[in-house]
Amino acid sequence: MVSFENDYNNGAHPKVLQRLVETNEERTLPYGADQFCESAKAKIMAACDDEDAVIFFLTGGTQTNATVIDSLLRQYEGVVAADSGHINVHEAGAIEFTGHKVITLPGHGGKMRAEDLDKYLEDFNNDENNAHSVFPGLVYITFPTELGTLYSAAELDAIYRICRRNNIPLYVDGARLGYGLAADGNDITLPYLARHCDAFYIGGTKAGALCGEAVVFTHGNAPRNFFTIQKQHGALMAKARLLGAQFDALFTDGLYLDISRHAIDMAKRMRMMFEKKGYRLWIDSPTNQQFVIIGNDDVERLSRDVLFTHWGKADENHTVCRFVTSWATTEAELEQLQSLL
Repeated sequence: MVSFENDYNNGAHPKVLQRLVETNEERTLPYGADQFCESAKAKIMAACDDEDAVIFFLTGGTQTNATVIDSLLRQYEGVVAADSGHINVHEAGAIEFTGHKVITLPGHGGKMRAEDLDKYLEDFNNDENNAHSVFPGLVYITFPTELGTLYSAAELDAIYRICRRNNIPLYVDGARLGYGLAADGNDITLPYLARHCDAFYIGGTKAGALCGEAVVFTHGNAPRNFFTIQKQHGALMAKARLLGAQFDALFTDGLYLDISRHAIDMAKRMRMMFEKKGYRLWIDSPTNQQFVIIGNDDVERLSRDVLFTHWGKADENHTVCRFVTSWATTEAELEQLQSLL
């Protein structure tokens, strides 16, 4: 059985494991005060070209989103997201569980449009009865989106300008950030991202780490006592060195982007394989997630030997299927898929 189900169906990159083994016998301070976390933070700050960035390490994406979003909102505020946004569709109500509503706007290929956000905020601010409503206190986008699409630098800039004009923070979910940065046609860099949002996270779980996400509060604007907020959410690791050592390895000698580029190369080859066999793409994704429209009979046949996600119904006779590559995808796996196609 070959797996293209997701990009976290493996362990960790060998260099990450090597770093964990090399540092295993060292004694450290707990809760992120160790030398490995400090080294990783310095490397991430340099990669973001933001010496005022404040960085925290958490273990997983849903935990990170719930903790960060809760820390940035007042009790009467909600978070604005595209209707296809991860926090709205695939996090089991984790944000609502913290007491904050997810306020949705129409998604366009997975993306929020600046003009939709601008109109929503203008209408809300002009509503004389808005005191009876959940206030928009934060804007959330993902890069890449849930559908594998990318915001351009101009689109990100437009959204951030609206956020700043309305004094609302912009938070970017970067669970697959590496794969977005490495994608063909992307014009956003880490320094650009750091200048055009108030918080984002660098996903490690899906990009070479055993687990872990690095939250970056840009411009030195971390919420007051975020450390304590982490602990309240059960998101503070005593052995935070586990996360620090992994990100220290990922941000040494460009490893994070190198392994992300490998996943993109594998995804491009996989896409060509499907297209040459006459399969249609459901959406144009330049990232490591490819969405393919497959006849139901073929879906049943392929499912005997391949793990992939049945994303949804295309029509009565076809299914939208998601195939995902990662830093660990091999030539042999692509060859096996090709023979089955």
